[in-house]
Amino acid sequence: MVDAALKNVDLTQLKQPAIHVLTQIQAHGVLLVLQEPDLQILQVSNNTLSLFGIAPDEMLALRLEDILDPFQVDRLKAGLVHENLDLVNPSKVWIRKKERGDDYLVFDAVFHRSADGFLVLELEPAFAQENIPFLSFYHLARASINQLESTSNLHDFCQIIVQEVRKVTGFDRVMLYRFDEDGHGTVLAEEKLDDMESYFGLHFPESDIPRPARKLFVSNWIRIIPDTHSESVALTPTLNPATQQPTDLTLSILRSPYPCHIEYLHNMGVGASLTISLVKDQKLWGIIACHHLTPKHVPYELRKACEFLGRVIFSELSTREETADYHYRVKLAHVQSQLVEFMSQEDSFVNGLIAHQPNLLDLTDAQGAAICFNGNWTTVGRTPQPEELDFLVQWLAKNVDRDVFYTDSLPQIYLDAEKYKDLASGLLAIPISKRTCVLWFRPEVVQTVNWGGDPTRAFELKETQGDVRLCPRKSFELWKETVRLRSLPWKQVEVNAALELRKAIVNIVLRQADELAQLAQDLERSNAELKKFAYVASHDLQEPLNQVANYVQLLEMRYQDQLDEDADEFIDFAVEGVSLMQTLIDDVLAYSKVDLQGIEWQLTNVETALTQALGNLRGRIAETQAEITHDPLPTIVADGTQLMQLFQNLIGNAIKFRKLDQSPKIHISVQRQEEAWLFSVQDNGIGLDPQFADRIFVIFQRLHTRDEYPGTGMGLAICKKIVECHRGQMWVESQLGQGATFYFTIPVGGRDRDHANGRKLQNYLFGRG
Repeated sequence: MVDAALKNVDLTQLKQPAIHVLTQIQAHGVLLVLQEPDLQILQVSNNTLSLFGIAPDEMLALRLEDILDPFQVDRLKAGLVHENLDLVNPSKVWIRKKERGDDYLVFDAVFHRSADGFLVLELEPAFAQENIPFLSFYHLARASINQLESTSNLHDFCQIIVQEVRKVTGFDRVMLYRFDEDGHGTVLAEEKLDDMESYFGLHFPESDIPRPARKLFVSNWIRIIPDTHSESVALTPTLNPATQQPTDLTLSILRSPYPCHIEYLHNMGVGASLTISLVKDQKLWGIIACHHLTPKHVPYELRKACEFLGRVIFSELSTREETADYHYRVKLAHVQSQLVEFMSQEDSFVNGLIAHQPNLLDLTDAQGAAICFNGNWTTVGRTPQPEELDFLVQWLAKNVDRDVFYTDSLPQIYLDAEKYKDLASGLLAIPISKRTCVLWFRPEVVQTVNWGGDPTRAFELKETQGDVRLCPRKSFELWKETVRLRSLPWKQVEVNAALELRKAIVNIVLRQADELAQLAQDLERSNAELKKFAYVASHDLQEPLNQVANYVQLLEMRYQDQLDEDADEFIDFAVEGVSLMQTLIDDVLAYSKVDLQGIEWQLTNVETALTQALGNLRGRIAETQAEITHDPLPTIVADGTQLMQLFQNLIGNAIKFRKLDQSPKIHISVQRQEEAWLFSVQDNGIGLDPQFADRIFVIFQRLHTRDEYPGTGMGLAICKKIVECHRGQMWVESQLGQGATFYFTIPVGGRDRDHANGRKLQNYLFGRG
């Protein structure tokens, strides 16, 4: 438990210390910070007196040539002119101890240039005066690679790595430790003394190797701590006199370990450690961790040989991982090409994604997928319900502003998802537009994770004389955790495949939008020609009809006394037919004039339009004693003249198709919906059979003879066209003898021409809608 006084401590700062600017080194070597080009000593470790017989303060007045003979210095300077200091590392140097005559020591000298521009020389006592023979190491590496080539199992592969490294180094325990995306690590392989506790298969929390340490492992691929119990040695002076800042020791092999890490090793019973970095694509993939129960020094040559062996072996492991990824990528690329082909063949890209094999699920190895296109859901496999999907998309719209989003723990960041964790603990989403997206789902996979100690107690805070420090745990015993609300993770290759599909969908939808726009232009041109034809035809037909009517009436007037009763009847039939034909022509002309271009979008008081319609019908209303009522009516965006015509036709129909023994009772109501106004016109008339509910809106369609009910059969067709030109819908609900209720909707904000012909789809795709 953390003391109340420590609650305000910045844990992030304690967990991520600036390790690279520590001003101490390990005691087994000497570090010199040199100023180029004269190699003046700026800083030196405080242990030079015991090794060289020269006090640190005296060293600061010297140059490198003052402690090495001129031959050695000339040889080192020749190597230092190169950018790559590997050409000079390591170098054997001899340093004569001051006032000891011929007594001298041999060191391995390793140079590097710090990030702040200084030459750093690190000297380690050489245990052998000769380098490791190349052929001996070659045969060792070759034998290891031969073993690797004979196995395809990942565990066996990793096990060979730790066996070979332990064989080379002689450490008591060697582990291959892989990092997960969140920074915690897992021991994939282990080779150790029989009586040591096993860590194989255990997970270790991120705080065991914090972010700054992992970052340093990428820069410095091999790290030795030969004695975890030795005292650190400070630098003199502490700050670099040229910068008054600590010298950057990121690349230092002698840099002192962080105190928390030393305590961590002590808690594990480790007396010496060697760490080899495994780096892939400039990221730390894992480490080979070598532990020894007692102090153990590993010469620089042998450490570099281990580093090389680790690189060679790990490159083989990386190649195998990449080969497996490659085969999966090829499979997904094939699925993707099939889906693109299917989408191109179908009228709707949605059908192309779900109606064939392979389908959308095969692209990401998901158990469910859902496509939202213009607000409508299409699903395949196991998915949440549409209303849950609506809420999820609303959350995504507020929280995601990139082309792809994925998580294997959706319920932990979107709490409502816990209700359907068995369907969607994992989510991969590609938003395409405001109302279009594709989602993939994976169910919860309950797992038991074995930890090396309780990860919730991976460290504790201690305060000593006002100094707060982070202390690692002491227990590494097996601790089991049951992990819930997580799915199998999404692979990067699957995420990339989803992104490629997004590009294909955008391209296909844009192409379809262009085709729709072209079709709309063609229809617009065709409609214009039809309107022109209807107008010309009506005028051309009116003239001969008028002639027929005039001559028939003239015939009746001139020869009235000479015609018998049959002739008078025939003349009446002819006049009536001409009159009906003229009415039909007028109605066809009225129908052709109803279109989107003719609508004048403006704020329209619906009650005003209704009053005008009732005024036009006042004679028929008075004659039938019709009772007409209405709800309070809103002001909407519509064409007032067409709205008046709509009410006039519907109310006129209700009066026409009344019951003979009842006065018509008609009620107009309205209801506000989310995106539209819903109007209804209800009557108590003769009603109609529901099977004819669609037929009555077709042009010239009638359910009764003209002898029963006069008319052309155009009124409801005109009504439907008016509503559709307003981007609404119209339908009827009725039963024979029980009256009828006609419904129609008018969108709340009206609709412009661009939306009508589909061109706005492009705006939606690019976020302009």
